[in-house]
Amino acid sequence: MANNTYINKVIYGGDTLINLENDTITRADVLNGKTFHLPSGEITTGTSNYDAYTGDANATADDILLNKTAYKNGSKVTGTMKNQGEKHLYLTARDTAVTIPDGYHDGAGDIGLNSTDKAALVATNIRSGITILGIEGSMSGSEDVAATSATITPYTTSQTIVPSDLGEYNSITSVTVSAIAYSESDNAAGGKTVTIGTVAPT
Repeated sequence: MANNTYINKVIYGGDTLINLENDTITRADVLNGKTFHLPSGEITTGTSNYDAYTGDANATADDILLNKTAYKNGSKVTGTMKNQGEKHLYLTARDTAVTIPDGYHDGAGDIGLNSTDKAALVATNIRSGITILGIEGSMSGSEDVAATSATITPYTTSQTIVPSDLGEYNSITSVTVSAIAYSESDNAAGGKTVTIGTVAPT
């Protein structure tokens, strides 16, 4: 037998003991570094770098982190899922929900109040008897109130009185409206002139 001749079929007593003639295996079908027989009978080494069956994989590019690669059905798939990492989100309004961005989150992020709103959410800014986000209010409603009373002289035109008209005060406890002015005087025709009300000063 020549050195370059390989046995790929053995018949003994009319029975076929070994037959590699119809095998279809190639080097690319066998893992790299593993030895086997080709259909010719030659002992050789596999060249395949695949080490797992991926035909039943169901991940898509959206399921794999951006620029990371995986294999599906024997093909390489490059991920497109965004890496959000440590994401910190803040509430901006009572009736506006925060949208969590699509992608991978590492679990270290959070959603909360911004520093301005957090600093304002204290008991003294919330009326007593009301609890907001676990903060029980203590404000009575009279804090920083500078109150006074006012006396109003009625004129023939309407008037609007606000606390700012009373100097340093920001609240009015009571308003006293004076009686409407009334006077009588003799006139040249021998009758009486009645004057009711006064005109607002200019």
